[in-house]
Amino acid sequence: MKILILCTGNSCRSQMAEGFLKSFDSGMQVHSAGTHPSGQVHPKAIQVMQEIGIDISGGKPENVDQYLQEEWDYVITVCDNAKEACPLFLGKVKHQLHIGFEDPAEATGTDANVLAVFRRVRDEIRNDFQSFYHNLQF
Repeated sequence: MKILILCTGNSCRSQMAEGFLKSFDSGMQVHSAGTHPSGQVHPKAIQVMQEIGIDISGGKPENVDQYLQEEWDYVITVCDNAKEACPLFLGKVKHQLHIGFEDPAEATGTDANVLAVFRRVRDEIRNDFQSFYHNLQF
């Protein structure tokens, strides 16, 4: 099973979704990328994933262009920006899905408030991607 998860910056939601899918099944080939990748994985995304035992600190935001020629079982967008700007995939894509989430990087307020948003979005991603994974046809 080969899955690509797309977002705009590839620094929060897509990185967390990739981390969850890899934790569910290490046999799946999972990558994430962005339409406009940021310079690093968001430190708070790394923090909230480490809280539940998943290490995404080695992740690096990548540009989706490097994956356009590959074949995918699933291409999943996780933010509205990526859905609207999703590039044309020239390779074979069996299924394209959109499972959208709020961007936690846009959260404002105290550090505690921002962390609360990251944790909520993390938990939403876990729940939705667990459902996705359990419904996969291998």
